[in-house]
Amino acid sequence: MARYMETLTIERGGFRIKVPESWWEFDVRPESRDDSIRRMVSERIQQRPELAKYRDTYAAFLQKAAADAWKSGALYCGCMAEAFGGDTPITGSATVSIVGGRTATGEPLSTDPQTMAGQLSVREAKKEGDAWRKVTTVDIPGVGPAARTYGIEDIAVPDDALNRTIRAVLMQTFVPVPGQEGKVALVAGSSQVLDLADSFFDIFDAITSTFRFAE
Repeated sequence: MARYMETLTIERGGFRIKVPESWWEFDVRPESRDDSIRRMVSERIQQRPELAKYRDTYAAFLQKAAADAWKSGALYCGCMAEAFGGDTPITGSATVSIVGGRTATGEPLSTDPQTMAGQLSVREAKKEGDAWRKVTTVDIPGVGPAARTYGIEDIAVPDDALNRTIRAVLMQTFVPVPGQEGKVALVAGSSQVLDLADSFFDIFDAITSTFRFAE
């Protein structure tokens, strides 16, 4: 995975971020995302015919990622789906959302990184193979401190009647939005390829370190 060196700068209303050049950005709007993703997968397979056998896997992964991102209020969503010579494609995603919350009395929640880190829960693995989560703060160059969680987490499947979960590598960084009380830019990276957790943590950290608010 070390070959992800070239980057693209993504600019949206209010922010910009760099992602690996090979990652795909796709439309997350419900009325157009499925057609958009099918076209992108077809274009990718034209460039890399050896990926044809993974067409349905790629499309299903991207469609679910887009749907989940839309529900969470994502402003940007990008994914990778690559074959590195094995039988299973390597997949991952990154999203940027603007989120906020209020207390029971209607007051905006604090976005102070240390306060947020103190309110985010740590999860210890009781045995090998258990889910886990660590909480820390990081300093993003040109932006400042931000609260962060990372680990191997069980993520609830949205709108699932059976309350199923998906285990994934997950990193979430909460960047306070200047001038907007109670608002944070949530930069989230995830992958279901658990064996490459450390590599994905490095990738997600590198992507997040490029996040900047537009001037």
